[in-house]
Amino acid sequence: MSRQIDYGNLMHRAMRGLIRNVLEDVAAHGLPGSHHFFITFDTSHPDAELADWLSDRYPGEMTVVMQHWFDNLDVGEDGFAVTLNFGDSPEPLYIPYDSIKTFVDPSVEFGLRFENSSEEDDEDDEDEDDEDVSPRKKDADVVSLDSFRK
Repeated sequence: MSRQIDYGNLMHRAMRGLIRNVLEDVAAHGLPGSHHFFITFDTSHPDAELADWLSDRYPGEMTVVMQHWFDNLDVGEDGFAVTLNFGDSPEPLYIPYDSIKTFVDPSVEFGLRFENSSEEDDEDDEDEDDEDVSPRKKDADVVSLDSFRK
């Protein structure tokens, strides 16, 4: 089997690195101007940490907003921790980068979306012979910013 460059996986890694860099800057200097983030993540990810009542309320995915009030932003190599306010109740969260489905900053019409093609991969795997096949990776997705325009 010939070796191929896995552009989808490389793009996802670069996009997650961009999110990490942005969050590191925000942790050091705060949110500049009118910047704010909508971050949708997979609440069932094995490394995601959130209160039981939040995971019960949002069993598949959840969108959080980092704008006016957030605290304890701690950016790590694999994810970030932040305390957000849910109805006057501060709740700590840990969000792994690979659980993020979308990252949007509507103030500058910027957005990233991560597609998970694992269901398609499972169907494809059923059709393949018992060859030595390397595991499939997520594919990158081109994001149209038109949906975020005001």
